[in-house]
Amino acid sequence: MVAHRMIDVNGIRLHIAEEGEGPLVVLLHGFPESWHSWHRQFGPLVAAGFRVVAPDQRGYGSSDHPEDVDAYSILHLVGDVVGLIGALGEEKAYVVGHDWGAPVAWHTALFRPDLVLGVAGLSVPPPFRGSRPPLAAMEERFGGRFYWNHFAEPGVADAEFGRDPRTALRKFFYAASGDAPGAGSGRQPLVEPGRGWLDAMRDPEVLPSWFSEDDLDALTESFSGGFTGALNWYRNLDRNWELTAPWHGAVVSRPALYVYGDRDIVPAFPGTPELIARLPELMPELRRPPLKLAGCGHWTQQERPDEVNAALVDFLGELARGV
Repeated sequence: MVAHRMIDVNGIRLHIAEEGEGPLVVLLHGFPESWHSWHRQFGPLVAAGFRVVAPDQRGYGSSDHPEDVDAYSILHLVGDVVGLIGALGEEKAYVVGHDWGAPVAWHTALFRPDLVLGVAGLSVPPPFRGSRPPLAAMEERFGGRFYWNHFAEPGVADAEFGRDPRTALRKFFYAASGDAPGAGSGRQPLVEPGRGWLDAMRDPEVLPSWFSEDDLDALTESFSGGFTGALNWYRNLDRNWELTAPWHGAVVSRPALYVYGDRDIVPAFPGTPELIARLPELMPELRRPPLKLAGCGHWTQQERPDEVNAALVDFLGELARGV
């Protein structure tokens, strides 16, 4: 059974879900999610001999939501993972992340390779720091319409999602899934002037088979405290670019796995298809070519749990056996 508790980490309190014994695997969710996005991974990973821990990351769910926007930088987020590993009594861990959790996982391996036994990212590929701040670059490329810039506006998306969180989450999850009409078209996620992020999204009459009303209930409950903490991650994108200057050109050196869906919009972001194609040459420790899941949208481990679980068990199992 998955157990829940609060734990003091890096100056804040995090809610964690945990189960199993063995080498530690930390599962990091993305936006707008919670620990629950990994609930289909607990059983297979525990059965494979791992101790599995999934936190609500800072700004999410029952974990602390610091008020200061600056408290959501990549250094704080990686610091939470580093602190969590120590607070759980472990010296090293495997780190797995999806969506925003993937950059946190990748940067944990980049900043603290001494703590990371292996790293896996779903949807978002490994970080290769660009030549310009990302919000500024997207502002120039898309005239401020790219959703990062929309989310970075103080209070705007917070209010939009907060008016009806359940409907907002239902529309967002459907729109970014492989089930939505037009998924995989490569169309960029733009917000037109005078409109909201949700305005162009269809509200499905029936949820996809992989996303139940109970899942939506759990997700909605996790945002009962609002969306501001989660959106503050986007408000640090340019600051993160500044803070990571010492690692410009650095490559994740730990054993790595990357998994994504062929109908996921993130791998179609400008420059990302070319990056994914070059990952095997750019990352010597990538243990297999990027795994592309047919028909899968953005919610990788939820849309394709069997394939993701098999890939993770194989990858982590090989590392644990020293293969």
